[in-house]
Amino acid sequence: MITNEKIALLIDGANLYSATKALGFDIDYKRLLKEFQSRGYLLRAFYYTTLIEDQEYSSIRPLLDWLDYNGYSVVTKMAREFTDSQGRRRVRGNMDIEIAVDAMELAGHVDHIVLFSGDGDFRCLVEALQRRGMRVSVVSTITTQPPLIADDLRRQADVFIDLVELQPKIGRDPSERQGRMQETPRFLERRPTTDPGEA
Repeated sequence: MITNEKIALLIDGANLYSATKALGFDIDYKRLLKEFQSRGYLLRAFYYTTLIEDQEYSSIRPLLDWLDYNGYSVVTKMAREFTDSQGRRRVRGNMDIEIAVDAMELAGHVDHIVLFSGDGDFRCLVEALQRRGMRVSVVSTITTQPPLIADDLRRQADVFIDLVELQPKIGRDPSERQGRMQETPRFLERRPTTDPGEA
């Protein structure tokens, strides 16, 4: 049932990844776009994530490139590295400010914002958007122990959508993943090693 409601998706990449990992499924981002295109006029889909500066190759890079070419606006920034009081190297980085700024800039251009995050810091943002006459849905999960959405964010949202309910519509087919994993390139296959005593 397509309505003429204008929708924008704001996806907190790290938060969504943690939630789907806890639930044991992968997101098919093409299906995710189709799902929300079927709910209204999807104006924008933003995906936010931090990158680690000194990594020459980041495992997330292929996903970001794919998203960039397939209808998503990808927003990245470099994570900050620091050493904690025990001398351990830590990485800090979140996209809360970027998400909040984009959400406020979208106000007046869309009717409905769908926020993929369970971060309680977004409660006041949701409230501010609602004061401007927008509907705000929040996507996260309460089925994990503990729930991955802050209770006050869930209460503030106009609609809470549990990822478990969305899984059949936006989850990647597990057999597709299995097939890809079985198709190991020949040069990556491990050759049996001979016993040094046999040589």
